[in-house]
Amino acid sequence: MDQPRLSAEEFSSLVTAVTSAFGDPTRREIYLFAHDAAEGVTASEVAERFNLHPNVARHHLDKLAGGGYLDVAVDRSGHTGAGRPSKRYHASEKDAGVEFPLRRDDLLVALLGRALALLPHEVAEAMAEEVGVEYGTALVAGTAADGQRSFKAALHVVADALTAHGFAAHSQEQAGALSLVSDHCPFGPAAVESPVICAVHRGMVKGMLGTLYGDTCPATAMSRAYGDDTCITTF
Repeated sequence: MDQPRLSAEEFSSLVTAVTSAFGDPTRREIYLFAHDAAEGVTASEVAERFNLHPNVARHHLDKLAGGGYLDVAVDRSGHTGAGRPSKRYHASEKDAGVEFPLRRDDLLVALLGRALALLPHEVAEAMAEEVGVEYGTALVAGTAADGQRSFKAALHVVADALTAHGFAAHSQEQAGALSLVSDHCPFGPAAVESPVICAVHRGMVKGMLGTLYGDTCPATAMSRAYGDDTCITTF
């Protein structure tokens, strides 16, 4: 059965996700190294293999993990010291080939929007955001073992994770303030018909940042669901 043809926006989002994950040649080599390692790899092992500073190795591994190409598990075997136990990165079951990540099912998303529409608006929005928070929290649970990051560093991880989920996201700094820009919406026309679905995206951002940095209050400044050219989340 033939795959549905990607729209121009979906293809652009796919290119953004793949480029973000594999655009660096060293990162591609690290992915292949982790892919071939039956027991997975740690940042120190990658640093030694590729002659990198451990922080640089960890950055590459977390970038791949944020895109869903590597899974992360805390390695507690033999850990007796006061420091953090090391994390072990394993190749995920996600195919690193060229296919749109998490292709949306238009019917299911549309039905979700209609189901939420049966509830009072405030209740539906709170419910959608709560689902997003829980999913976002689980999404970055593996990378949180490194401890809390700066807001800017955490926002980069969030952007990578959202890009891997079809949002083509990046952080943006303007007038000294950071915001999150998503150039594509994987919810498609369903979000235009039922903008309450946008609360899922806001909840994902809140859950991920809450885990990586601390509690934040993301707010939607612009939204494609309301006719804007892009979606911008401010804090």
